[in-house]
Amino acid sequence: MSKRGVVQEQGREESAAALRQATERAERAEAEVARLKHTDMRAKGTERTTEGGASADGVEELRKDSMMRHLLDSLEAGKDIGHYGRLVFTMVARHFLPEDEVVGYLTRDKDFSKEQAVLMMRQVENRDYNPPKRERILEWQSQQEFPILPNPEDPDCGNLYRNLKFPEAVYEHIGQYQGEKMAAEE
Repeated sequence: MSKRGVVQEQGREESAAALRQATERAERAEAEVARLKHTDMRAKGTERTTEGGASADGVEELRKDSMMRHLLDSLEAGKDIGHYGRLVFTMVARHFLPEDEVVGYLTRDKDFSKEQAVLMMRQVENRDYNPPKRERILEWQSQQEFPILPNPEDPDCGNLYRNLKFPEAVYEHIGQYQGEKMAAEE
């Protein structure tokens, strides 16, 4: 290999290493922002806890949606709600419950360890996933045995944005995404 080829290869390796480091820093920063937002919610007194430490307001809010009530009840019963059931639960519940409580619910699924629950929580937070639309939930449900939607014939079942009040940042994020999508299509 020529000297020039060696220098180019070293440059690529250094660039890849720098990219990995930057990605790791960004993921840590995103996780810290999520933690700070949650801490801010608590400081403002927007959460009320029960004797067991559960966020009473958060659980009550989640139970307003039939799908989330179904997922909560299934997890409380120790059922395996499947990968997509856990993913949907995490994508929604993280906006209403503290991280440790979301992880606690996920680990009630006997086939899901605490490490897996924490990893899923990190993935959802780091990628800042929005709660999924009903169509996406139906698509995911078709790929697993556990019924995520308790009543898929009801068009309101799984319509999370109709039944739950998410933090304003979720709606802003959706609006920003829609704007970027429209601009890309022009």
